[in-house]
Amino acid sequence: MTAENQDVLLEVEEEDEEEEEDGEVVLEEMAQTIIPSYGTAPDQQKLHTPEWAEFDQKPDSLFFNDGQRRIDFVLVYEDESKNENRKKSVNKKQMRKRQAYESNLISNGLQLEATRSVLDEKLIFVKVHAPWEVLCTYAEVMHIKLPLKPSDLKTRDSAFNWFSRLLRVDENIIKPEQEFFTAPFEKARMSDFYIKDKDIFFNPATRSRIVHFILSRVEYAVKDNVKKFGINKLLDSGIYKAAFPLHDSRFNRRLEDPKCPSERYLLYKEWAHPLSFYKLQPLDLVRKYYGEKIGIYFAWLGFYTHMLIVAAVVGLACFLYGYITKDNCTWSQEVCDPNIGGNIIMCPQCDRECTYWNLTITCESSKKLCIFDSFGTLVFAVFMGIWVTLFLEFWKRRQAELEYEWDTVEFLEQEEYIRPEYEAQCTHVVTNEITQQEEHVPYTACGKCVRMTFGISAVLFWILLIVASVIGIIIYRLSVFLVFSANLPRHINGTEAIQKYLTPQAATSVTASIISFIIIIILNIIYEKVAIMITDFELPRTQTDYENSLTMKMFLFQFVNYYSSCFYIAFFKGKFVGYPGDPVYWLGKYRNEECDPGGCLLELTTQLTIIMGGKAIWNNIQEVLLPWVKNLIGRCCSAARSEKTIPRWEQDYHLQPAGKLGLFYEYLEMVIQFGFVTLFVASFPLAPLLALVNNLLEIRVDAWKITTQFRRMVPQKAQDIGAWQPIMQGIAILAVVTNAMIIAFTSDMIPRLVYYWSFSVPPYGDHSNYTMKGYINNTLSVFNIADFKNGSKPVSFPWLGNQTTCRYRDFRYPPGHQHQYEHNIYYWHVIAAKLSFIIVMECKRVGLCLPSYKYWRQCRLVLPALGFGHIPSALSPVSLPKHLPTARRLHVIYCVKFIVSYVIPDVSQKTKSKIKREKYLTQTLLHENHLKVMKKNMGKIADRIWKGEDGTFRPKFD
Repeated sequence: MTAENQDVLLEVEEEDEEEEEDGEVVLEEMAQTIIPSYGTAPDQQKLHTPEWAEFDQKPDSLFFNDGQRRIDFVLVYEDESKNENRKKSVNKKQMRKRQAYESNLISNGLQLEATRSVLDEKLIFVKVHAPWEVLCTYAEVMHIKLPLKPSDLKTRDSAFNWFSRLLRVDENIIKPEQEFFTAPFEKARMSDFYIKDKDIFFNPATRSRIVHFILSRVEYAVKDNVKKFGINKLLDSGIYKAAFPLHDSRFNRRLEDPKCPSERYLLYKEWAHPLSFYKLQPLDLVRKYYGEKIGIYFAWLGFYTHMLIVAAVVGLACFLYGYITKDNCTWSQEVCDPNIGGNIIMCPQCDRECTYWNLTITCESSKKLCIFDSFGTLVFAVFMGIWVTLFLEFWKRRQAELEYEWDTVEFLEQEEYIRPEYEAQCTHVVTNEITQQEEHVPYTACGKCVRMTFGISAVLFWILLIVASVIGIIIYRLSVFLVFSANLPRHINGTEAIQKYLTPQAATSVTASIISFIIIIILNIIYEKVAIMITDFELPRTQTDYENSLTMKMFLFQFVNYYSSCFYIAFFKGKFVGYPGDPVYWLGKYRNEECDPGGCLLELTTQLTIIMGGKAIWNNIQEVLLPWVKNLIGRCCSAARSEKTIPRWEQDYHLQPAGKLGLFYEYLEMVIQFGFVTLFVASFPLAPLLALVNNLLEIRVDAWKITTQFRRMVPQKAQDIGAWQPIMQGIAILAVVTNAMIIAFTSDMIPRLVYYWSFSVPPYGDHSNYTMKGYINNTLSVFNIADFKNGSKPVSFPWLGNQTTCRYRDFRYPPGHQHQYEHNIYYWHVIAAKLSFIIVMECKRVGLCLPSYKYWRQCRLVLPALGFGHIPSALSPVSLPKHLPTARRLHVIYCVKFIVSYVIPDVSQKTKSKIKREKYLTQTLLHENHLKVMKKNMGKIADRIWKGEDGTFRPKFD
């Protein structure tokens, strides 16, 4: 770098300190020379400036004005001399930083051409071109794999190719990419690579990636011997307004220039257009145009959507089974029967102000519950436990195939480079334990601990904030339920008191779900910025480390934010309510809320529907409507646009900028949806179907968005989907537990099975055959109205007549019994059956509380100590297995999961053979070529020695 360049860099930083002195700058000579990160530049005597050129009236040109040098990147800044909104000293400081940066770009071998904007004279576009030598140098530095020779491996067509061919894009429109054997590029072995045309050897995506690598590492200032560099910092400080690679054409019109393949137009027509929703994605073209990172996202999303088809079909079948059989649901018929449910008066569900109510009010909700709380739901929960394992295992195989096809098998070892932000902070010197050499790091071991402690503390604080919001929602539920119940007309049999489809519980649930969703959205917006700040402070070394760290923070927060209310409804609501004479109070003030008369399962379904539906609508508004409106406003504001010819770079500038995190939020959205589909599927079998419909739209919406509304993203390499893979594996394991607990504790399936197999026939029942008749009467306990405490005693109702008792949902002895209001034998049968069900599903062998007297005695000793009360000795362990004929079947779920994971290899044998074959041929090719060159050179030297033309080895005589 020249001495004048050094003076400029120092002058920029001194202006920072003396900005108040009307631009008076004291220059200081630097004793050291700033060396660019990579590459060399010849010494020159003046500051390098870009070439200036007028727009050549070619709106779709992708080249400099000479028509030969391709535009690989575009930088946009506002002319400081025409900016009147800032102080002159600030403008001068920013201009010097920009000039120093551009000069160093030229010193690194890049070529720049500046053109003033057609629509706004203040804007200047700096077009960047990387010559052949620069591309070769940095391709070797970045270990980019490039073609050696065409691949000779034959691809075998699968049995389903005839079907996929119907949905595949026509090969005459998008031609298949030729396959090559590849190797990391080396300039010394350039002759070994498949170079037919230097202009196309590096495709546009690779060229842009190389240029962005250089832009991220070129210095623009030095202060206290610390370099300041990188386009990202210049963008953040406002020196540049934008930096982006160009789209190769308009999305709605093909270019006539044969040099431009119009890949953007092809992607829009065959991929992003709404009418192409049924077509398979052209993943190879997506990867070629946008890079492997975006390609792997759409490959994963497409694979996930295809797998959802099976789950959606099975879920729909289970739903239809429940819908068809709901009229044959015996217990629901008893609820709706005027002679059974019509004669049952239920106890009030809150203190004093709540009214007595008739069981027939819950007729409609009980019918709905029969749809979701059926045997089909149990079958579907078992199926989804196996489906999620198959999905993850087959995705690993598909991912391995893409790694081979897209040359990312050894990406992490060779091509992952350090983030510029990390390099800029490397001021501490440590000794590497392996090489025993000094290395520069941004922080000491103590500093790293401080950063980690701060990050963990901040995440825990925000999680506690979510918990506080959930507690607030619970208080809202308790308060509003009291208001709804108190304001209803005190009329027992009238449907105007509690509407046919709307109960106080339902009204409370719906409003609470909506408020919960709004809080979720607000907390997401705030925490998103906090998570980025924390991750920036932690200073991860590579981009992969950065994204993985941010992923874990964001998902942990989103997990608690989205799922906490669902976990509360599924596993806590209505579980600890006591009984009318001795209710349990929350915070000593609020009486714990009970489930909807139809059960908490229906309320959980409502919660899932509102959150999933609201989330999908909100995301589409953010992803589609907002960018479209912004671009529409931008077009309307530029009234002169229709009158003037606009160059390609200025058209792209007016599109929406791509976010720094790329498709991170799309991944997050889909993984959260994956959690809804798997974690709570036992309560909502239609969740996979809704997810399938959403994903069919999501693929095309995301494709339309990045193709038509956003600037072209910088192509990036990616080997896999990163931290999302272990997150989904964790969700899959948790899903088996949550669905088992939903079936056991949230639904009424196990109490019904216990009644059917034990309490409908002697010695507990009066029926001669197994039946569900009498289930309602046996599962509702009796309470004496006179036993109400003064604090919770409801207002008297003269129309009750001689009614002295009311009923409530629990399994307790009636008044007058020697153990009145204590849990009865039915309760202990049910609780033992539930525990057995959970243990059988979570453990791999039958253990505690199954028909072994040793474990049964332990159960009878342990459960009372845990607060379950006295367990009657009449409860025989031998009778437990017949309560759960399905429990032994569900025992196989975890076993099947592990067997499937073991049987299906992560990498198919076909892909392994291809990888080995390519490595073998690559090594052979490089080795043989090297030997040929050595033989040729050694042969020439030997001939020269033999002929006596080379005197190197002759003895010298004085």
